[in-house]
Amino acid sequence: MVLEVALIDVTPGHEDDFAAAYAQAHPILAGTEGCRSVRMTRGVESPSRFVLLVEWDAVEAHDVNFRQSERFTRWRELIGPHFAGPPLVEHFLDVPA
Repeated sequence: MVLEVALIDVTPGHEDDFAAAYAQAHPILAGTEGCRSVRMTRGVESPSRFVLLVEWDAVEAHDVNFRQSERFTRWRELIGPHFAGPPLVEHFLDVPA
């Protein structure tokens, strides 16, 4: 399992519109083959900052099954207009305890 973390800064004043667009876009992402879970969080101190957390079977599930598909195009059409800039996206692996 790999965790995708996307730091999304939204244009100030667009926060509620972004959240509404995310509600529409969520099933597009969550229904992608290899996607295990999706969660969006919003900053307390920085309310225009959102963090998207997605668990994938593998990085390839994100890159191939989602980013190289029509699903990604539809996803970005919904949420992209609210971005203040490009999201910072990275993948993470669990560290054994």
